[in-house]
Amino acid sequence: MSDTPDSPSPLPEEPSAEGLQPDTTPSLEDMLKAAELKAAEHHDAWLRAKAETENMRRRAQEDVAKASKFAAEKFAGELLAVKDSLEAALANENQSVESLRSGVELTLRQLAAAFEKSNLAEINPLEQKFDPHKHQAISQVEAEGEPNRVINVLQKGYQLHERVIRPALVVVSKAMG
Repeated sequence: MSDTPDSPSPLPEEPSAEGLQPDTTPSLEDMLKAAELKAAEHHDAWLRAKAETENMRRRAQEDVAKASKFAAEKFAGELLAVKDSLEAALANENQSVESLRSGVELTLRQLAAAFEKSNLAEINPLEQKFDPHKHQAISQVEAEGEPNRVINVLQKGYQLHERVIRPALVVVSKAMG
């Protein structure tokens, strides 16, 4: 067969206007643009989240530094009243032994109140079982009763909250031999 202009072309037939449906599937180009927009949005959100995280980390570091720097501020403020009382006692030249004693007792109460407000507690373990975490034994002495108990406190210890900052210096009993 020869191709002649009169012969029909082998091209597929185009649908008639009635059978046309609009192409609703997005083109690859449209899909790429949408994906690029979404990626840009996600990148922007990621940058914002990263910046916010960095700001939070920096603020937390500043808060820790301030807390460390000013941790003793409250306690120092409480001690100012104790210092003022001691200075007032020394400034008064003509005082009796009784008034001096009552002033010292008042000052000691102020100091004890400052300790209490700051959770600084006394360790006075007389007649308690020896605890090497809170007590430092200076010597052992034979004594009646249960061995390994504190029979003399040479110096009180102190703990801040639950941490021992100075163990009590003690004499511990040992069994009589």
